[in-house]
Amino acid sequence: MPRYVVFSLLLAISAAGRTADSYLLAPHEAVAGKSQETWSREWWQWAGSFEQSVSPVADRSGAACASKQSGPVWFLAGTYGERRTLRTCTVPRGKYLFFPLINYVTLPYGAGSLTCEAAIRNVADITDDVSHLVLDIDGTRHAGLDRHRQATRACFNLAEKSLPRYEIYPSAANGYYVMLRPLPPGTHTLNFGGMLPGMSQAVTYTLIVK
Repeated sequence: MPRYVVFSLLLAISAAGRTADSYLLAPHEAVAGKSQETWSREWWQWAGSFEQSVSPVADRSGAACASKQSGPVWFLAGTYGERRTLRTCTVPRGKYLFFPLINYVTLPYGAGSLTCEAAIRNVADITDDVSHLVLDIDGTRHAGLDRHRQATRACFNLAEKSLPRYEIYPSAANGYYVMLRPLPPGTHTLNFGGMLPGMSQAVTYTLIVK
């Protein structure tokens, strides 16, 4: 085989490897001036702004994936159930992707029923015993996902983005989230999930970036 062909193949393999590995941001890396902790709170406020019947979290096909998306970061939804959810979603090019491998939120069930300190402590206890974190991007499996835990340091209003406006405070969230750099145009396969005691999720997205 000619030397220039071998060299070209090595370059192609190297570039593909770098691209696959470079999608995942480290958990401390900020996007658009916001920490991933902040994005985890905003993910919950996005998810909490829907009635369950039209929620992207309840969606089984991906038809709702563009609902209420804005800005540089595109949120992907987890699931309410334990069986694998298969979705197809068209994403504008240039969007970061942020989503939970597995996460949980604690919220009050009546005025005065929960303090902020108790909410933060309770949700931390619930998410301590995690197992089987999975992230697979176009066939590349990622390790070290336990480093991607994000806990809201302050309580927040889960219904901040709901219309009409109302309040679910104090809410606190904890879990394992990842932020991906914008994927190149084309079709990509994303598998993710995780397990907590009594709770699990497994999601496959076919992402069409254009």
